[in-house]
Amino acid sequence: MNPAAHPTGNALHLKSLLGTESLKTEQIQILISTALAFKDRWDQQEPIPPTLAGKSVVMLFFEASTRTRSSFELAVQRLGGNPLVLTKSGSSTEKGETLLDTAKNIEAMDPDLLVLRHPSAGTPFLLDKTLSLPIVNAGDGFHEHPTQALLDLMTIFERRKRIQGIRVLIVGDIAHSRVARSDIYALQAMGAEVSVCGPPTLLPPKVEKMGVTLFHHLEQAVENQDVVMMLRIQHERFSSGQSPSKGEYARFYGMNQRILEMCSSDVLIMHPGPVNRGVELSTEVADSSRSVILNQVANGVFLRIAVMHLLLGGEPFSWKESVR
Repeated sequence: MNPAAHPTGNALHLKSLLGTESLKTEQIQILISTALAFKDRWDQQEPIPPTLAGKSVVMLFFEASTRTRSSFELAVQRLGGNPLVLTKSGSSTEKGETLLDTAKNIEAMDPDLLVLRHPSAGTPFLLDKTLSLPIVNAGDGFHEHPTQALLDLMTIFERRKRIQGIRVLIVGDIAHSRVARSDIYALQAMGAEVSVCGPPTLLPPKVEKMGVTLFHHLEQAVENQDVVMMLRIQHERFSSGQSPSKGEYARFYGMNQRILEMCSSDVLIMHPGPVNRGVELSTEVADSSRSVILNQVANGVFLRIAVMHLLLGGEPFSWKESVR
C-alpha cells in the first residue's frame, strides 16, 4: 500500500491517536490486526520492519509510568528508532516554561512523533491543534488512554477470537479512570456489551448515558460476564470525602476467590495496572490461571509498535483470523 494514497499519509487516515471515542471499527481492526501480526513475527523470530529507522520519538511524560513508558520505549527500539524520554522534572516547565512552548521547542528539533502523558485532560488535543507533529496520547488526566484500551481489546480477541458480543464488566473507580472511558468507547465500537460496577461516589453522573449497564453489587454484576476488568482506586485524583477505605472497598468491590467462583469458569480477569493486591484483587486471583494481566503488559509493546508503525505510514498487516 502506498502511504501517499492516503490523505494523512497512512492507512488509519489519522494524523494523531488522541482517543478511542472517535475511532471507527475499521481503524480498531487495522490496529489490532497489525499488532497481532507483529507479535507473531516476534514470536517466530522474524524481523520487524524498521519503520522508525533513522527516526526519533520524543516521549514527554508529566506523570509517573512504568508499563506505558517502558513499552513505548521498547516499541520505538524494536522499530529501529531512537526514543528520547523527558519527564516534568527534566524539562523547562520546572523553570516556568509553558507546556505549549516546551512542545514547540521539541517540534523545532524535528522529531518524527511525540508521545505525551499529562495530568490535565485535553492536553494532547490542544497540542495537536498547534503542532504539525503526530501525537500519541499516553494518558491525559482522567479523560482517555487509547493505547491501553486497544491492547485490552487485543488481549480479549487473542483469548476469545472475537470481541463482538463479548460481555465485559468494568469494576471500580470509573469516575477517575481514563482507561475505563477509552475501553468503553472501543469495546462498544467493536460490538461488545459493557457493564460497570462500583461505589456510587466512584461512578460518573448518569453513567448509563454512555450505553453501559450499571450494577452496584459485585456478586450480581459478575454473573455471565466473559471478561471482568478491575480498576485501581486513583486516590491521587480524589476530592475530599470520595475515597472509601481500602478495607471497605476490598470487602464490597474486591475480586477474591469467593467472587471468582461466582464467575463463568472461563472468565478473563484483567487489570490495567498497577495492581493494589488485597484491595481490588487478591493475590490468589491476580496470580490465577484466569488472570491475563501479564498478557496485557506483553501485548502493550506490540500494540504500540502497531500504532507508531501505522501513523508514520507503515503498511497494515492482516492477521490470520478476521478481527471482529
